[in-house]
Amino acid sequence: MRVLTEHYLDQLPYWPKSGRHILAQFDAESVIVYQAYRPSIGQFAVDHGYFGTDFSFSRMSWIKPNFLWMMYRSGWGSKPGQEVTLAIRLPRSFFDSLLTQAVESSYSGSQYATLAEWKRALVKSSVRMQWDPDHHPAGSAMLRRAIQLGLRGRVLKEFGRRQILEIIDLSSFVAEQRVNITSDRRAELVTPLERVYTPDDPALRQKLRLDEFTLDSTVPGIHEYSSQGDIS
Repeated sequence: MRVLTEHYLDQLPYWPKSGRHILAQFDAESVIVYQAYRPSIGQFAVDHGYFGTDFSFSRMSWIKPNFLWMMYRSGWGSKPGQEVTLAIRLPRSFFDSLLTQAVESSYSGSQYATLAEWKRALVKSSVRMQWDPDHHPAGSAMLRRAIQLGLRGRVLKEFGRRQILEIIDLSSFVAEQRVNITSDRRAELVTPLERVYTPDDPALRQKLRLDEFTLDSTVPGIHEYSSQGDIS
């Protein structure tokens, strides 16, 4: 398998400028999420296809389907302890199950009748959800919101040990692209190919409070693109 890539500027017409949207690379069977770790954790995961040595299953671990949101958090792989960027391919059914189980980190009256009800749900849930401002490659905040999911307990063990289809080390790719994030080199920036991901279940879409985004019907899906390149 591989991670498809495309020039950043070529992708902008296919991305919403505002609202709640899940940007991701996906196909009919899988979705890619990103994490960044120190070398001892990242290299073990790449070598074995699961998480083990030095990885803590007792803490919450966050996954991000949006590459640029991961780059903002890790400083394009330059922050201590986040030098190794991993692309982790998950079954689409498992990713959707995480969305279904997720409880927002902030109280929303549209989901829970009372603050106390939300607090009880937050304590019980093994999946936490946050919608944060997405970011331009150079770091400035955008109106579009990006999702990240925090996993803990049984769900984190299921993710880290049994549900991973593939792990790809993107660290060299990230280092190569880091020099292109300044405005005068933006045209050269290449990022993983992403489009708006919409769960099939209408009840789940409503729960996530996703905003509508419609592209022309002639726009191909990710699997139909002839990408600029790929990382394998």
